[in-house]
Amino acid sequence: MTHILAIETATDACSVALYRDGEVLERFEPGARRQTERVLPLIDDLLAEAGIGLGALDALAFGQGPGAFTGVRVATSVVQGLAFSRDLPVAGVSTLAACALAAFDVHPTRSRVLAAFDARMGELYLGAYQCGADGMETLLADGLFDPDNVPALDGEDWLLAGSGAIYQERIAARVTLAAVDQAIMPRASAVARLAAPLVAQGLTVPAEQAQPVYLRDRVV
Repeated sequence: MTHILAIETATDACSVALYRDGEVLERFEPGARRQTERVLPLIDDLLAEAGIGLGALDALAFGQGPGAFTGVRVATSVVQGLAFSRDLPVAGVSTLAACALAAFDVHPTRSRVLAAFDARMGELYLGAYQCGADGMETLLADGLFDPDNVPALDGEDWLLAGSGAIYQERIAARVTLAAVDQAIMPRASAVARLAAPLVAQGLTVPAEQAQPVYLRDRVV
């Protein structure tokens, strides 16, 4: 049985999840960026519920960004610490991909998802994905965009998900949107499910190589 512990703190929420051969347990707390104080207690609670310790884990996974600078750093630091202490491999997962999968979970009839986060400074982080029961395909690689210069995408069935939906009118001038859900956030359960095939294929890194992805040199 494969055990993967996943952490996602790139937005205002804090979540952790345990993947066990297709089944996922999760702790999710929305809130005002209390990740630093909440992530370790949530991990302890989750592992206690599962009846296992850190020694039973086979790998770790984390939302590597993009997202809020502090939140992405929290996940990276916690994963590095746990990986060093137990000599565990790490799988980094795009937070935009995790947002897209979380959106598909809520809207299963919307398989084409434009995941977007408000990046401040009048910009957004954005990626486009085709979601399905058999996995996910990246249709537009994660990037930092001006809302007026989002790449044009074919089709008329796009779901816009995430905090970047505050720019929905400007995005809609470039992409035909069928639905919008600004409340969707990336979740550790989605990170865990996306990490599972990476772990199975050995596409992991050691602790010191687990690094955040910011997509912006300037930090606000």
